[in-house]
Amino acid sequence: MKKPMNGAESFDRLQAVMHYACEAAKDPSVLGRVKLNKVPWFADCISYMATGKTITGERYIKRQFGPVPAKFVPALAQLERDGKIQRGRADYFNLVKDEFVSLRRPDVSMFEPEEMNFIRLAFEHVCMKNTATSISEETHTAIWRLAEIGDEIPVATVFAAELDEITEADVAWANAKLAA
Repeated sequence: MKKPMNGAESFDRLQAVMHYACEAAKDPSVLGRVKLNKVPWFADCISYMATGKTITGERYIKRQFGPVPAKFVPALAQLERDGKIQRGRADYFNLVKDEFVSLRRPDVSMFEPEEMNFIRLAFEHVCMKNTATSISEETHTAIWRLAEIGDEIPVATVFAAELDEITEADVAWANAKLAA
């Protein structure tokens, strides 16, 4: 059984998923800030549903547009400082939209083939099949609605996200699974 990730490993894996998304988005217009937040979430959820483990080991926090990696801002800043990605700005229906371009190939050697498949599936779903609005709405599950802005949303709650009613017992179960 794979041992739990430490903070540095989790941070590196989050950055690698984000960098991969920037590289995979050959057209920068398909990957703005909202979608860049969603690729790790969906990759971790897909992996968790299939294997019981996340890819990044990251914690997710409730924000206005859905769950966001807790270390998203520092990971993005580090990718920019390291010269791995570049952020540009584009006019998008009279709003300013961040767009991201990879400046070099991401190092994804830390991922198993199955994990890379989950990351590719997440990228395809988030970036190629959705708009920023539709993918945000998709993450506004019952669990997200129950949480307060800034609360942690454990990936394990993905199993309860489709239920009509979430009980305190469901939340306790999800928290126990996450702690295990």
